[in-house]
Amino acid sequence: MEVGVARMSTTARAPRAPRTLAQKLGSVVLGFESIVALLAGLTVFGLKALPAGIAPWWGIVAGVVVAIALVVVAGAITKPWALAAGWALQGVIMLGGLLVPAIVFVALIFGGMWGYATIGGARIDRQRPAGPPAQTHTESE
Repeated sequence: MEVGVARMSTTARAPRAPRTLAQKLGSVVLGFESIVALLAGLTVFGLKALPAGIAPWWGIVAGVVVAIALVVVAGAITKPWALAAGWALQGVIMLGGLLVPAIVFVALIFGGMWGYATIGGARIDRQRPAGPPAQTHTESE
């Protein structure tokens, strides 16, 4: 074997099932919401919004944990439990509004986008014809 040349695996992967529109949109929403959750945790820390007796740095920890959970659910969006977990995380973020009321506004925006992604995306998926997607042609072809 030559130096610097990697060996290619000879086993072929099974093709992945195409994702639905609801899964595609849902993973995008959760991915962007993870950034906002991290920033919300920093806001809770900076405003020292946690009750007395709880160290402010727990706000950062909570933001990181929720952001990681959002990324995990976005990555596992094809699993049957992922949509329910996404709704549960929307509720957890809404509860952050008890500490900083502005988080409620952000949670309503992302909750609305999550609702459209899951409900509207599923409706559009049901209206699509079954089978492989049609081949599209561009002007260059």
